[in-house]
Amino acid sequence: MNRQNSLFGFLVAGAIAILALVIVGFYWLSVKSPVTITAATPSQPEASIFVSKFSPITVSLLVNPEQLQALDKDGELSKLKTNLLTKSNLNYQEDIQPWLGKEITLAVTSLDIDRDPENGQQIGYLMALATTQPEKSREFLELLFSKRVLAGGNLGTEEYEGVKLLYDNPPPKQDFLAGAAVGDRFILFANELKVLKDAINNVQAPDLNLSSLVQYQKATQQLPKGTLALAFVNLPKLVKWQGLELQEAVYDSEIISLVLNSQGLLAETSFLSASANTSAAPASVLSQPVQALQYIPQSAGLAIAGANLSNLGETDLAKLWKEATATIYSSAKSANSPTAKPFSELQNRWGINLGEDIFSWVKGEYAIALLPQTEKNQQSWVFVVENTPEVTDGIARLDAIASSKGLNTNSLNLNNQKVSAWTELIATSKKPDDKNRPAYSVDTKVQGVHTTVGNYEIFASDLETMAEILTAKDNSLVKNRNFQDSIAAIPQPNQGYVYLDWKKSKYLVERQLPILKLVEVLGKPFFEKLRSLTVSSYGSDTGLLKGGVFFKLQP
Repeated sequence: MNRQNSLFGFLVAGAIAILALVIVGFYWLSVKSPVTITAATPSQPEASIFVSKFSPITVSLLVNPEQLQALDKDGELSKLKTNLLTKSNLNYQEDIQPWLGKEITLAVTSLDIDRDPENGQQIGYLMALATTQPEKSREFLELLFSKRVLAGGNLGTEEYEGVKLLYDNPPPKQDFLAGAAVGDRFILFANELKVLKDAINNVQAPDLNLSSLVQYQKATQQLPKGTLALAFVNLPKLVKWQGLELQEAVYDSEIISLVLNSQGLLAETSFLSASANTSAAPASVLSQPVQALQYIPQSAGLAIAGANLSNLGETDLAKLWKEATATIYSSAKSANSPTAKPFSELQNRWGINLGEDIFSWVKGEYAIALLPQTEKNQQSWVFVVENTPEVTDGIARLDAIASSKGLNTNSLNLNNQKVSAWTELIATSKKPDDKNRPAYSVDTKVQGVHTTVGNYEIFASDLETMAEILTAKDNSLVKNRNFQDSIAAIPQPNQGYVYLDWKKSKYLVERQLPILKLVEVLGKPFFEKLRSLTVSSYGSDTGLLKGGVFFKLQP
């Protein structure tokens, strides 16, 4: 029987909503009205002993919900508490708050509880609530099920491995619930009696639970100080849940943690591999901001910066990208995935292979940027690369490609700076001087320009963009306060970063990921206050890739 249960659904929604509140509610915080939420970062959530090591996903909140009241400017958390308990006739302030501790863990324990495909997929859910007052929490459990009986239900009880189980008996078609007080630390709820029994078995057989999993132990050791919430994902199981198959498997698990600071939210993630050797090339590590960014205009909506593109295809980041795209779009379609579309368009227009014709000779620092599209101009781009012996040969290679496409290489003076331009000559007809003799003119269309400034070679899509770079050196992206705050939130050393100004580049991301429009609707308060996001990788041990996304929010 494929059962959907409303009460447990409320509990699940509640856990997710509380985590969302951490993110969405933060938007109103500012330096002028700071709110400090402290969270001890344990070696791992204590409730992991109840969860199977084969669980697709486990989410934990590591603070008491009352600590989130500081974020509750519009009373959404209070409404949530009230709404979640409406059907049960319980009062959060009286029945739950007095005993609720600093951990709420929710896990998807099984993709099909009875493993019978004939009766549909029965997802198993387990929720663990930490308690600070065991007697009061046991009273709550008895009260909850007594109220279910008064509402017309039937109560079943059972002793299992020394633990008293309470559950609906016979099980209703909907709204089934099972619960138990385990020891003096946790109250458990499940949507099936088998799920509850499995949770108790996991405690008594440590090699079965999540806390015994080597990847989980390694992942939780990476948690940053002050982690408020985390999620651990079994990638093969999660992918199967979504009806996909893990392709190009390099990493098999992931942990995501959330940390707040006065500027925004850092979502840090670690990808882990069960294999000791992923055979990835080491990525270049940076201990200070990329100096090439001084030539990126403040108007840039998207900027990517780092060092050494020559081995990009063999790095752990490239392997992760390949695994993700191959899984989502299947191996045969990964090269044509929507996310890769901008690169495909650039390669097709110029007739180049980015890896061979450009990336291969970028050994030093680099910065790539897209400038917002205007009504008059198509989207402009900038590419800055540190001069190394390989750059001269690289430019010669691009000149040869331009020549093969019928372009001319010309030298011209732009604001007292010598620049080289790849140009196309186009003959256009004018209004004839007489009926027998049409007039023609020759127009020059610039396809790209480059010049040397200091120790860097700067490439740009057009003369206007190059002029902006040359005449506004004090108006570069590195002078932007929002950019400075975002980079400061990224741990050092790191392997470079991708910076996205949300308002300027929102359309670009939505064009590549249409599903984002739906996400924006669901998380409207968050996206309305989102100023920028910065993605970085800053750790790459054997079998581990660590990075994060920093969301800079308006106060």
